[in-house]
Amino acid sequence: MTGGAKIIAGLRDALAHARGERSRARVTTVRVPVVDVSAIRRKLGMSQQEFARRFGFSLGTLRGWEQGRRMPEGSARVLLCVIAHNPRAVIEALEAA
Repeated sequence: MTGGAKIIAGLRDALAHARGERSRARVTTVRVPVVDVSAIRRKLGMSQQEFARRFGFSLGTLRGWEQGRRMPEGSARVLLCVIAHNPRAVIEALEAA
């Protein structure tokens, strides 16, 4: 199969998948729980400024999350989950970098 034919076949699979039909599409779903940023920070005994600086978030973003104006998404939510479960691992990784 040529490169162009592979692309067309892939597009057909994608359309079939989008329509709910059987296709060869592979779907990977990662479920990341919703995080309570304020609770994580308080559990660590850090101020907003300390938490933001330690873990590389902007202070404005952190405040937005804590005040409910925004929700962490994607990799930020994953990082916050890791911080919640093993903050020492994140701190050590950042210090080693």
